[in-house]
Amino acid sequence: MDQTSPKIRLDSIDFVRGLVMVIMALDHVRDFFSNATFDPTDLSHTDGWYFFTRFITHFCAPVFVFLAGTGAFLSSKRQNPNELSKFLFTRGIWLVILELTIIRFGWFFNATYTVSVGQVIWAIGWSMVALSLISRLPVKAVAILGISIIIFHNFLDGIQAKSLGDIGWLWNIFHEPGFIQLFPNYSIFYLYPLLPWIGVMSAGYAFGALYSLEQDRRKSILLMLGISMTLGFFILRGINIYGDPHSWITQQNPFFTALSYFNVTKYPPSLLYILITLGPVMFLLRALDGMQISLAKPILTFGRVPMFYYISHIYLIHTLAFVAAFIHTNNPWYFTSDAVLAQPMGERGFPLWVVYLVWVSVVIALYPICKWYSGVKKRDTSGWLRYL
Repeated sequence: MDQTSPKIRLDSIDFVRGLVMVIMALDHVRDFFSNATFDPTDLSHTDGWYFFTRFITHFCAPVFVFLAGTGAFLSSKRQNPNELSKFLFTRGIWLVILELTIIRFGWFFNATYTVSVGQVIWAIGWSMVALSLISRLPVKAVAILGISIIIFHNFLDGIQAKSLGDIGWLWNIFHEPGFIQLFPNYSIFYLYPLLPWIGVMSAGYAFGALYSLEQDRRKSILLMLGISMTLGFFILRGINIYGDPHSWITQQNPFFTALSYFNVTKYPPSLLYILITLGPVMFLLRALDGMQISLAKPILTFGRVPMFYYISHIYLIHTLAFVAAFIHTNNPWYFTSDAVLAQPMGERGFPLWVVYLVWVSVVIALYPICKWYSGVKKRDTSGWLRYL
């Protein structure tokens, strides 16, 4: 019999989810506040601090998507297959609607809707729709499907949407980021192509089966997964042939060569990107399994209300940036444009230490409202709050 109570097991997952969401806010504060005019992973312009600030946030999306799949499996223990499939489908569609409406406005503060961006909530939503069908397969088949997509999808990197003619837009949706013009004055930028994320969520769903095992057995598997995934990253990256569309290159000094080594591709997430992010998380989940995590209640709280946190943090960060821009430049209005995601402040922004200060302040400010909403969810008996 499993010696770990369901509550503690769930706490370990909620803690990891909450932790990556806290880190995620750092990336978004950097988007709005940084004075950098370069991509932090552009080795011709970046430095170690900017690269680290971006790299550490790479953990967020894959863990978020992976644990969404795990949560779906845990929900399957309380629902029959039809109920689970219906819930995943309807919640997935709801997340897509949120991405194109409330979340989009939070990013742009602009209701003209000339452009929308398919980001992580978009990817989670459509992956849930896919999982509503995939979850009807045996768990082993779901695991094989998810792992196969993760391992082999980089073989598709050589295919480009422009070479597919009239159906190229399908490739943008599933594997290659790009704009799709839906109407004369409206387009969607698919930043998160769906295929690899469906693989990550499916693997996360199958991963949830570990939490039906006896604790010692589960911890052994978590250790094995952590070692094999992390070691797999170093081996494949060292071979430098497969696993990421961009090979690492010897740079002007060993430090920047190391940065090149770890500079893996997020859009779409390469095999190496997934290995180096989810691999270390297996060690963390193992360390937390069975532990009392009551001293980290704020992080647990964030992990229990992920969608509420996500929406709230976007609006809070954008509002603070709007105010800061007004004080700093007397011109906040560029924060209401469709280009808001393209380093909106630029040279008019703030140095990295200010970014970190604002990040900590944002996380602290979010805790009271997330704690309140967590209490609302606990008291809710209708179940509709599961959709937020």
